[in-house]
This record gives sequence, structure tokens and C-alpha cells, in this order.
Amino acid sequence: MELKRKTSQVIKDWFSGDKKALLIKGARQVGKTYVIRSTLKELGNNYYEVNLIDSPEAIDILMNVKNVDELIMGLSTINDMPLIKGETVIFIDEVQKCKEMVTRIKFLVDEGSFKYILSGSLLGVELTNLESAPVGYLTTHEMFPLDFQEFLQITNITENVMAHLKKSFEDRTPVMDSIHEKLMTLFLQYLAVGGMPDAVSTFAETHNINAVLKIHKDIAELYKMDFTKYEAEDKRLQLINVYDLIPAELLKQNRRYIVSDIKKGLHFERVQSSFLWLNNAGVAYSVYNATEPRKPLKSSEKQSLFKLYLSDVGMLTSIYGMDTKRMLIIKNPNMNAGGIFENAVAQELRSKGFSLYYYNSNRLGELDFVIEYKGSIYPIEVKSGKDYTVHSAISNCVANHQYEMQEAFVFADCNIKHDKKITYLPIYMVMFLEKDQSEDFIVDEVLF
Repeated sequence: MELKRKTSQVIKDWFSGDKKALLIKGARQVGKTYVIRSTLKELGNNYYEVNLIDSPEAIDILMNVKNVDELIMGLSTINDMPLIKGETVIFIDEVQKCKEMVTRIKFLVDEGSFKYILSGSLLGVELTNLESAPVGYLTTHEMFPLDFQEFLQITNITENVMAHLKKSFEDRTPVMDSIHEKLMTLFLQYLAVGGMPDAVSTFAETHNINAVLKIHKDIAELYKMDFTKYEAEDKRLQLINVYDLIPAELLKQNRRYIVSDIKKGLHFERVQSSFLWLNNAGVAYSVYNATEPRKPLKSSEKQSLFKLYLSDVGMLTSIYGMDTKRMLIIKNPNMNAGGIFENAVAQELRSKGFSLYYYNSNRLGELDFVIEYKGSIYPIEVKSGKDYTVHSAISNCVANHQYEMQEAFVFADCNIKHDKKITYLPIYMVMFLEKDQSEDFIVDEVLF
């Protein structure tokens, strides 16, 4: 099944106006290569594709050509795709195999005969100097597993229903009961399937959860192969241990990742690089402790206290096993799904560009997430059970006037309702939280 991705629009916008090269980064198996190919085909544009793993000789060509004629001649020895000046887009895949390509792109863009789109995995790990890439020559975009809104395309949901949901979110008015029940059912299916394109396509075609589980296991093995392929030998086992412990830590009441659970007596400083590696590889997301729920949250970030979520909730439920997936889908009321719900929310927020934080205070309690949203700090609680109105921490923080919180969200298995500053939202409506777009800020000219 062909899946439409939001990244496709990013590529179209870049193609229509941006002279810079475009770099699509993201974890393995999130669909980067597929969306680039399908979008370029949809645009009806001629493109030349070269994979630096399959064709390593291309690295020498791209790094050493002195002019466009040498470039065309060199690339034509790899395959017979046409290279037409002013028309062809050159797609360089698996760019992590040549770190220097990020700086080399300045020459290729300046030369101007072609547009360039780059893609690869583990770029956050391999291209640690990505920020030093020539300014003005490279636009980057991070791609994630399908979010819930993208997942809904495999259902028969209509545009009218989506419009009703969006309006209900914006107006804070209840969703029609029949629609709400169906969306909750679909969201629980999403928790079981996740957003990996292969898993989503397989589910759409077969509705076989066991087939989905097998796909997730294969992807997890690929990730672990990456651990051994790209890390020094003494770090490999540590990376695997850190990754494998994530599901167990999310079963705990406070979800916090305790380093000593890996090995008794182990300190954070000894394994910090492993957590950074997993984040940079895009296979896990850290939610750091913010010691004060004030803007900017970054200023009170404490990296030694954190929660760690998998980048795909479907892979998490696959690790828990078929019984977990079955209980989600049949809506077993006795299931402890708190960590699964939180993982889904972390995944949605991260894909929308939010920085992830939580807050904890002995006096006020713990907030699952705090985000910078609409110019303010918004606390978020995620509830999987029927006691979703019990949330002392969020009530305490909203009542604390020094934090100036305009509104708080409780995402749960419920319809929309209000209680003073607290808004209760169906868990699936996290899909409508969008990071504020930067507005133009014009500074007045100083005149003498």
C-alpha cells in the first residue's frame, strides 16, 4: 500500500523554490528513501539516484570532481540514468557513508547545474559536525515513523470527520460519541501497530498483528546490528543493555530511567554516551527533567534525570508481546497501559518538533510532560485508566500563580470537557498539538 507522508510536502516545497540541498534524516526503516523516490516521481521530474553503500565508487567521484562535466561523466559510469543540466535532481542515499559530503555540498550547490537531495540513517551519530555545514547551502528535515494522523489514511475516515475532530479540538467542544468511540478504537490499533511504514502497510493489507510483530522484531535486530557496526567494541554491549531496558523502565509507576537498573552501582556519567547515541540515532527519545516549569525549559534542564521512550510505540508493544497487543485491541479494562500511552504522546510531540521535558517536585508532584506552547508553559498529564480526573500535580501547578500557566491538558480515554484551567482531551487529539511557527520579529531601526 502506498502511504502518503507529510515529508512529501517538505520535498515539494523545497523543489519549487529552495536552491539549497535538502537533507532528509531519520532512524532506519522510517521510509526516507521511499518518500523521496515517490515524491520525485509524483513531481514528474527527472532524477538520478546513487546509493553510497551499493556504489561506494560514487564517493570518490562526488568528492573529487572539479566541474560539472566531470560529475556527469563520473556518475554515468555508475548507472545510465540521464543527467540533464537544469532539470535533473541528484538523490544521494546512505550519505552517512561519506561524512564529508555535508561540507562538499557547498561546491555542488554553488556549481548550480543540479538540485541535490541527500538521505541517510544514523546521521545524528555519524555527522556530529552537521551544525558546521556551510550556512545557506543545506536544509535539513527529520523524518519520523508515521504519526497517528498519517496512520489514519489506512482507514476509511473522511475529510468531514477529520474537520469535525479538528474543530472540536480548537473550540474545546465534545466529539460526537459515535466518532469518538471509533477514534479510540483506531488509536488503540495504532498502539499495537505503530508507525513503521512496513508494519502499517502490512496491517492495512492483512490486519494480521502477528505479521506486524515479526516486522518489528526484524527492525529491532537491524537496530542492534547498527549498535555493533557503528560503535567501539566496549560500548556495544552497553548500548544493547540500555536499549533493552527501556520497556521495563516504562512499566514502573514514574517511568523514570534508573541507570543502576542496568547494573548495580552504575553511574550516569559512565553510560551517558549510550543515551546520547540512541537519541542521535533516532531510535529512542529522552524526556529530560526541567527543575522549573518556566520558559525557557532548556534553562532548567537536568540531563541526569530523564525518561526514555522508544521512537515507535508499535515496537514497544511488540517487545511486550502479543498478549499486550491483544489486550489493547480488545480494550481490556484491567490493562496497565500508562507507559504505552505516554510513549505514544512522546512520539507525537517529538515528531511535531517539541522539546521533551517532564517536571517533578516533592511539594507539587510530577507532570508527565511540560511543553512550550502558544507562548506559555503547558503541563500535560497522560492517563490510561478511568481515574483520569485524579491529578494532584497538574492541579497544584496550575494553581501556582508564579508559573502563569494558561491551560493544562489531560489526555485520556475520555471526551472533551473543562474544569477551570484544565482541559480533558481524548488521547488521540495529541495529533493536533502543533509547535508554534516562528513569526517575523522586526526590530525598529535606531536613528540618530
